[in-house]
Amino acid sequence: MKDDLVLIIDFGSQVTQLIARRLRELKVYCEIHPFNKISDKFINTIAPKAIILSGGPASVLEDNAPTPPSIIFDIGVPILGICYGQQIMMKMLGGTVVHGSGTSEFGKSFVKKKNITISFLKDLFKDSNEQVWMSHGDHVSSIPKNFQVYGESENAPFAIIGDINKHFYAVQFHPEVVHTLNGKILIKNFLQLANVSFNWNMKAYLEKATKIIKEKVGDKKVICALSGGVDSSVTAILIHKAIGDQLTCIYVNNGLMRKNESEEVIKLYSDYFKLNLIEANEEQTFLTNLKSVTDPEEKRKIIGKLFINVFEKYALEIGEVDFLAQGTLYPDVIESVSFSGAPSATIKSHHNVGGLPKKMNLALIEPLKELFKDEVRNLGKELGIPNNFIDRHPFPGPGLAIRCPGEITNEKLEILRNADEIYIDQIRKYGLYNEIWQAFTVLLPVKTVGVMGDTRTYDYVCALRAVTSIDGMTADYYPFDHTFLSETATKIINNVVGINRVTYDITSKPPGTIEWE
Repeated sequence: MKDDLVLIIDFGSQVTQLIARRLRELKVYCEIHPFNKISDKFINTIAPKAIILSGGPASVLEDNAPTPPSIIFDIGVPILGICYGQQIMMKMLGGTVVHGSGTSEFGKSFVKKKNITISFLKDLFKDSNEQVWMSHGDHVSSIPKNFQVYGESENAPFAIIGDINKHFYAVQFHPEVVHTLNGKILIKNFLQLANVSFNWNMKAYLEKATKIIKEKVGDKKVICALSGGVDSSVTAILIHKAIGDQLTCIYVNNGLMRKNESEEVIKLYSDYFKLNLIEANEEQTFLTNLKSVTDPEEKRKIIGKLFINVFEKYALEIGEVDFLAQGTLYPDVIESVSFSGAPSATIKSHHNVGGLPKKMNLALIEPLKELFKDEVRNLGKELGIPNNFIDRHPFPGPGLAIRCPGEITNEKLEILRNADEIYIDQIRKYGLYNEIWQAFTVLLPVKTVGVMGDTRTYDYVCALRAVTSIDGMTADYYPFDHTFLSETATKIINNVVGINRVTYDITSKPPGTIEWE
């Protein structure tokens, strides 16, 4: 497998992992490494079959701009530069880059093909233009003498360039995102030029992950934070496959779960999966510490710290525990901190990533943090987890705390649980559950006047949220028909004391996030 490694050098783009995702979809093995962790020795050791340079938020014109080692251009492998990757490639090879002055491009754009046919562009430009997704301020203003221009956009005269003799190619747009309609074809063409094997699959990932876990853990003990969701379930079963009874799972009842969630989780994992399982009843601890807290970032950090406190407490009771396992996924990581250590912007702190305390007594094991949700589901199927567990909608680690904006109280949590139960039951009743990526209710921190039975009410507003997505990085709201929304709103208002108004959230991601906090 190492013979066919494609190296992705990360410069801090929010979508770097989507490059890896496209390669995995094409069954090509790849690894992401940050630019500042790559040396000449590293390159020679891993001997990549091809290299891809990611985008990034920096400017190549800045002092100390993120730069890969120059050796990558001397080892004789194909290289693809994307956005910032294109610009740093040009700077290093003798081209020039300038700050944008009325030439920035953000969002959908169209690239026009130059009258030249090359293998890199096979099956592209069947029409005169290709729709792509741009996100750049700087742009290339001149290219090295061995490069030619193969495509241009309105504000990027060097949108597609290449040195076909060395198989160095560079694009100003992002072929890894779905908004570049034929970006996957472009990436496949590049990989074919590199002569890589298209044989990687989730079974291979399972074998690799199992081996890594065994080597890392050795004969030591691991505790796993088990929530009952897809991510923690797959994490637990994967680690159990690798180390058996060295694993103990801990389910924390923090008072922030959905209706009947705790009972279902305990039964599932103790009876069906036969895992070593401890139920930690910490409801009072969490709710006390969250009292009067309204800031979502503070909520996440408090919850993250409390989880760690609980795990460390039970680790002491178990004795000689060295590792904490978590079902962290890539979308969690990229929104909290850079996956690979390269510079990137923090969108929100996830309780199990950016919400963790700086000092812990347990080392982390996160075998899923390179994966997206649908890939985790595929891994779960490889592990033999039943589909009805695998296909559950995502549920956030902080639970209902981030679906209850403002102060958290027992009263508000109970209202939220009852409304959520009705909403999900309605979705199942209409046969829509598997069409929807994630659906949930949010109890808003406002009250409105209503009239019920000729009596004035002054109760909470409930917002319904349902989205479709492939990987959680982008999402669109689900287009319920008005019959469904009307019927669901009526059922919630009639059956949940404390709610007199229901709204539906039609915000996409971006600009919003899927969760409200």
